[in-house]
Amino acid sequence: MGCRLKVFLTDEQKLTLEELRKAKDVPQRTKDRAQVLLLNTRGLKNEQIAKGLNWAISTVRQTLHRWEKMGLAGLWDAPGRGGKPRYSESDLAYLENCLAQESQTYNSKQLANKLASERQVNLSADRLRRVLKKRGRRFGSARKQPQEQNN
Repeated sequence: MGCRLKVFLTDEQKLTLEELRKAKDVPQRTKDRAQVLLLNTRGLKNEQIAKGLNWAISTVRQTLHRWEKMGLAGLWDAPGRGGKPRYSESDLAYLENCLAQESQTYNSKQLANKLASERQVNLSADRLRRVLKKRGRRFGSARKQPQEQNN
């Protein structure tokens, strides 16, 4: 069994980690890593910290080593994690332009085929529908809006 890694923090670092832990716009994983450092400074063992956060002991050790190696920047995930978007903003602008200018109405499957044939961007019809809906764009058959009743 190796020696225990103990992190020593200055008062300024403790204050920064406390604020980071309570911030609303910080990812939860970063907050948890800040919590690990604060608990370690209070004297808790890695096993206790892991049990309290429902983490593996190796994850706690890794967090402590990242702090030693990289400092505050080590608390955030590295850029490039996760899947990359398969479409760009210009592809969506192209579709919205087509919907606005052409008299034909499209369903999501037709739009996905149009995007694949003209821009070489492969998106499923469901994904395309969700993306356009999130942008506030409605398409397909025109629905009649309910008329306002006069009082």
